[in-house]
Amino acid sequence: MPMSKIRLIGFDADDTLWRSQDYFDEAQLEFERIVGAYVDLHDARVHERLYEVEKRNIALFGYGVKGMVLSMIEAAVDITGERISAHDLHRIVHLGKSLLQHPVELLPGIRDAVESIAAEFDVVLITKGDLFHQEAKVRQCGFADLFRRIEIVSEKDAATYARLLEEFDLSADRFVMVGNSLRSDIAPVLELGGWGIHVPYHTNWVHENEADVADDAPRLRRVGTAHELPAAVRELAAAAG
Repeated sequence: MPMSKIRLIGFDADDTLWRSQDYFDEAQLEFERIVGAYVDLHDARVHERLYEVEKRNIALFGYGVKGMVLSMIEAAVDITGERISAHDLHRIVHLGKSLLQHPVELLPGIRDAVESIAAEFDVVLITKGDLFHQEAKVRQCGFADLFRRIEIVSEKDAATYARLLEEFDLSADRFVMVGNSLRSDIAPVLELGGWGIHVPYHTNWVHENEADVADDAPRLRRVGTAHELPAAVRELAAAAG
């Protein structure tokens, strides 16, 4: 698109390129089964109390499996009144190890979509989470060579995107971010004056839904599948003029 201002397309990784939240949801259900041997799950508000601990700990542990497991252990001790056994705490640790060992499962059509977009634009990967885990998934995905740069960051907010764009020597209005999270992938980029393509995933961690983005935001497009991404990028590139 030689007449377009758009020069760079950013991609989120977890639940945009490959499955992730499904595994966390399964781990949380197992956590609730473990804790449910000690308390009534509904009366104890197990789901809500775990999230409260996780959210409080983000500033200390960051995102990812390891922070989740530490929060699960803290929540389990608190919810059970310190009655949980060492055996069951070990089961929670094993949940984390299992999550870290899951093979990468690409979402349908995503590799073809990224290849198509990379044939017309520079593409970068911007993801957050545990460094070792994210690096392992990038190595396993099979198409990391398509990305001009791969950035693993501790948070995806306006300040982080502004820093990255400065490093890329690019103004925000020349950048499109593609991702499943309104909070991490879309809202901060729109705030800076960039463009966003939201690809909703069927399940999200509640924390990633905490964003206020208008459905009719002029710099935003929404697509249902990876197959629609190349056309959506071209549409934004044309709108950018």
